[in-house]
Amino acid sequence: MATDYDAPRKTEEDISEDSLEELKVHRTDKQSAVVDEDEAEAADSFELPGADLSGEELLVQVLPAQADEFTCASCFLVRHRSQVAREKDGLLYCRDCEG
Repeated sequence: MATDYDAPRKTEEDISEDSLEELKVHRTDKQSAVVDEDEAEAADSFELPGADLSGEELLVQVLPAQADEFTCASCFLVRHRSQVAREKDGLLYCRDCEG
């Protein structure tokens, strides 16, 4: 807990009075034994790294490479033709891999 060293300090008497007053106030408050959130349900919503996702199915539409695109021979990313840095032996390399 952070301590504010500029705040006025309380004496032992002030501290004991404050705590007694707080206890009296909390005694009148009714505490509920019902938990608002079920821990098991909360844990189900979190995904841990390395979790087994083999049963999951993704819906992704895959498009073929367009006429103005190429696949870099180094990073295998599909890039626009304006990103071609060099061509060697029929293979195209992007600016990021050549730079």
